[in-house]
Amino acid sequence: MQLLTVLLASASVAHAHYNFNALIYGGTTQPTWQQVRERSDMNSHGPVTDTSLLDIRCGKDASTAFAPGILSVAAGETLGFAVDPEIQHPGPALAYLAKIPAGKTAANWDGSGAVWFKVWEQGPTALNTNGGVWPSSGLKTLSFSIPKATPSGDYLARIEHIGLHAAGQKNGAQFYLSCGQITVTGGGSGTPSPLVSFPGAYSATDPGILIQIYYPVPTSYTIPGPKVWTG
Repeated sequence: MQLLTVLLASASVAHAHYNFNALIYGGTTQPTWQQVRERSDMNSHGPVTDTSLLDIRCGKDASTAFAPGILSVAAGETLGFAVDPEIQHPGPALAYLAKIPAGKTAANWDGSGAVWFKVWEQGPTALNTNGGVWPSSGLKTLSFSIPKATPSGDYLARIEHIGLHAAGQKNGAQFYLSCGQITVTGGGSGTPSPLVSFPGAYSATDPGILIQIYYPVPTSYTIPGPKVWTG
């Protein structure tokens, strides 16, 4: 019966895909794909399932799918991403920033190297036979604060939600992610760390990626990636 429950839970949401297609700041939702890099699977809203692929950085074929705009965001303020249509799978939400190197801008850099630092994460509030209780479930936006100590300059902002409904097998976890192009203003003098690369930050066998969330019910959940930098 427990196996049947797992199979039914996975099958019922197998095609419930979603994406992040616009930035939200100061109460205003920007036009779709204006500052967010347009993934080649934007119409199907498909996930990335292989953590070793370049697609894990910004979405399918999106690392160099440079968006036309860059959005100015003040350090200490909240940046959001619009979800189309809504988050429909159980799993964690995460956000990363990457400082643009000298000589590049947010509109022409691919995000390569160990440059990404995590600024926000959100795990479950409970674990149970229904797959757990995840605060992001059903949301149409995901938002996080830019740490006040973040140095001013151009950044890529990477939003991510990991669907764990089929994560009991290798490459079963589904990564929904996008990269936005921003300029941080009024920043501080912090030194963001630890720095990771994409691909590289995750392994297909990480405990928060290869996990059966239905049965047996896990006793804890470890969010993938580095610790959050708070400044």
